[in-house]
Amino acid sequence: MLRGHLGALLISALAACSGGLSARQDSPFAPGPAQGDGADGLIVGHRLMAAGEYELALKAYYRAAAQDGISVDVLSAIGSADLKLGRLNQAEQALRRAIEADERFVPAWNNLGVVLMERGKYAEASRVFQTAFALDSGRSDAIRENLKLALAKMERPPYDPVQEEPFKLVRRGAGDYLLLTRQ
Repeated sequence: MLRGHLGALLISALAACSGGLSARQDSPFAPGPAQGDGADGLIVGHRLMAAGEYELALKAYYRAAAQDGISVDVLSAIGSADLKLGRLNQAEQALRRAIEADERFVPAWNNLGVVLMERGKYAEASRVFQTAFALDSGRSDAIRENLKLALAKMERPPYDPVQEEPFKLVRRGAGDYLLLTRQ
């Protein structure tokens, strides 16, 4: 009798190891889709971006491009990751390609505007934010705030030597300096 129970227990354990129990769809350990490695690169990349792992997110986005092709979503995601990594030239290129792929894709327009702001191209950034704002029908507060900031930066550059430098340093002799003020 004991051998019968042990045999049944052993068969159940082997069935569980072969995926019989863990293959249930409602199980948190259920395997992913059969094709590829099972992980959607865009979803993984978005989660990594949210976690602040921008380099890993970029790799996930490249994997998504290799698996599913280069779409507007992938290009925009790559541009966003490059922006977070401070790679402004690459970010701008990817986001411009995303806009070429779909001229109505609001996130790419907004993120391109952010890149242009970072590069000090305030006039172009304001035009890009205006486009994003119009395509979004004014629903996004973030785009509205970005547009306001770009317009403000256009009106007053971040550094104006005439207004912000009331002092002048003058050299007197070998290593002596005199600080003069403008009046």
